Amino acid sequence: MAKFLRRRRIFALALPLVGAMALSGCSATAPDTAAESSAAAPVANAFQHVHGLGADPLTGETYVATHRGVWLLPTGILPDSYLAGAPRSDTTQPVQIASRAQDTMGFTVAAPGQLLASGHPDPTEPSELALPNLGLISSTDGASTWSVLSLAGKTDFHDLDAVPLNDGTLRVYGYDAADSSISVSDDSGITWSSGAVIALRDLSADPSNADRLYATTASGLMLSNDAGQTFAPLVGAPALLLVDVRGAPANGNVMGIDPAGGIWRQDAEKWTQTGTTGRVPEAFIVVDGASPWILVADAAGITASDDNGATWTALVSLSD
Repeated sequence: MAKFLRRRRIFALALPLVGAMALSGCSATAPDTAAESSAAAPVANAFQHVHGLGADPLTGETYVATHRGVWLLPTGILPDSYLAGAPRSDTTQPVQIASRAQDTMGFTVAAPGQLLASGHPDPTEPSELALPNLGLISSTDGASTWSVLSLAGKTDFHDLDAVPLNDGTLRVYGYDAADSSISVSDDSGITWSSGAVIALRDLSADPSNADRLYATTASGLMLSNDAGQTFAPLVGAPALLLVDVRGAPANGNVMGIDPAGGIWRQDAEKWTQTGTTGRVPEAFIVVDGASPWILVADAAGITASDDNGATWTALVSLSD
């Protein structure tokens, strides 16, 4: 990444780490000017809790799901290898989409042009979305508007993933942290069946095999080959905090990040650490393509790497 120009927008906030599985709290630093402080505060406040990242190959946009809505991530600094050169907006700083501030807990780009989310609506603004839990909601206009698919008012999925089925519908996996249960939908999120009860931090489905589901747990990386009904330890895997599965199996299709920020890749049965951020991660995705990219959100901001974490480009910086 050193060959690409690095531009950084510095937001005057430092976010301390409080543990490997959770982040909370903030401490403000003195702004250079009142204008900078005003501009930085909304982003800094929202990015205290990044719940998810997602990249849409149809629009070329990259999204950040936070406790203060879904934000558009500036990626114009990245070369055309990112998202295979799909068109991208030229924003240079994060933008809160439609000024919506719902607490977006679970989030995924389910299919090109379609976003799925869960969490809680903002109680301070009028909304057609149900209280206290959003259930499963969908957007086809880049998070500008949302419609309810199912479970309105009932469920707060803390994690979501979706993969295509042979009939053209989506299999959606949702994790309800309230009772540590996995729910499974085979009709694009309309109706649901129960899966395993398992305390997990992150789940990721294999796009090439809808029945294969990975989960990170305190006991290590777990694997299900029966659509989330049962799980078994993945022998030899590192202790990952977050995991993602590439659509293209070349060069290793399972990647993850450990609690210390170490990036890991599975090649056949072998796991290799390929880089590190050196910080506890909040969100992690692998953006597929001929040249895959890794995006990581943590207390320092959001960074991107196209060399498996050996070097990084800052997209949003929350501290010097």
